[in-house]
Amino acid sequence: MSAVSVLDGCTVVTMDSEQHEYAVGHVVIDGGRIRSVAPGPYVPTGDDVDIVDGTGCVLTPGLVNTHHHLYQWATRGYAVDATLFEWLTALYPVWGNINERVVGQAASAGIGHLALSGCTTVMDHHYVFPRGGGDVLGAEIEAAGDIGVRFFATRGSMDLGRSDGGLPPDHVVESIDEILHASAAAIDLHHDASADSMVRVGVAPCSPFSVTTDLLREAATLARDRGVRLHTHLAETLDEDDFCRERFGQAPIDYMESIGWLGPDVWFAHGIHFDDKAIRTLARTGTGVAHCPSSNARLGAGVCRTRDLLDAGAPIGLGVDGAASNEATSLLEEARHALLFARALGGPTALGVRQALEAATIGGARLLGWEDEIGSIEPGKQADVCLWRMDTLAHAGIADPVAGLVLGTPPPLELALVAGRPVVRGGHLTRADEAALAAGAVEASRQVRAPVLAG
Repeated sequence: MSAVSVLDGCTVVTMDSEQHEYAVGHVVIDGGRIRSVAPGPYVPTGDDVDIVDGTGCVLTPGLVNTHHHLYQWATRGYAVDATLFEWLTALYPVWGNINERVVGQAASAGIGHLALSGCTTVMDHHYVFPRGGGDVLGAEIEAAGDIGVRFFATRGSMDLGRSDGGLPPDHVVESIDEILHASAAAIDLHHDASADSMVRVGVAPCSPFSVTTDLLREAATLARDRGVRLHTHLAETLDEDDFCRERFGQAPIDYMESIGWLGPDVWFAHGIHFDDKAIRTLARTGTGVAHCPSSNARLGAGVCRTRDLLDAGAPIGLGVDGAASNEATSLLEEARHALLFARALGGPTALGVRQALEAATIGGARLLGWEDEIGSIEPGKQADVCLWRMDTLAHAGIADPVAGLVLGTPPPLELALVAGRPVVRGGHLTRADEAALAAGAVEASRQVRAPVLAG
């Protein structure tokens, strides 16, 4: 097989800075990177190339997920009519039973499903580390390598247990020293800042209601000393807003600014309940927001003010969030929901189809600090791309392929490449057995349920 391949005859949606699109175009990939992007069919030059016929398809950058909890694939379908705090209270005892094997099985299933829905870069926020549970973060990273996706792992943490006024039960929290040591070790072992990196690591204390101020401050110092990014949940619910005002005497965004947790190296998950002042603060500091519309709706938490954030200039990406609060976990569906929810609040111009796709691609890459390598189809960038089949009954005849992609049902995924290597072909994973992944997910779910049922 040649090292050079050509995706030919497809509609090309680049998501570059000028949003070039070609109704019929081609992309040349060489050694895992994009060599050229051009309109019209490929004209053979005599080079030894592999040509992929993209007729009837639309080519986009691979989708970039900016917020997830992969271990939750083992606990889907719990507390389905609960608020966030009720849902967390119901699930923390179950999550206390996870271990390296459970997380590996859950992550493999979750990442495999994300890849099948066009996600080529997966971010995960893992913050539950039961004692004796083994290397759960390493299990996720191994699963991502097996499936073949690019992975941004964040070492999460909780040190504020229920006995100290926090939400999580005491048996799933760690000490600050344990957290900082483990976070530094994860960076040293797994973080790769190189241009061809497949794994990067960030530091991610869980949320204001599950961690102390001391942990947030020291985590920020560690991350900046090591040159990695910071992430946490913020402004997800009004309960959290009440918690911050009662405990710290400040709104969530003011609290985080007071302890040095704003800046272009920080992104927050959810960001639903930001007022006008908070949105201006995010934009001024370059702090990003991972919008998770399906999870927000599933938990009845509210709708992120995406139009206002974009107008202010705040960075925006999309996240599926944990599989226990978004059983579908499809990033393309998040683009659709982001658009529909924004328009339900702000009218038909509140979010365009290309703005929604931008949030799912280059917008997400910016949040992760990976925009120089992924998120758009441009010469020199990594060949992380998706070829969507748009000539089946569900999409045939749609005038605007981007509208078809975002507003229609998710189309069949003909091909997904990561660094030029096939991860999905013909709607199936190339490097993993989907039936085995499903069986592993069932086993993981049984393992975490068993101690709860026995108790």
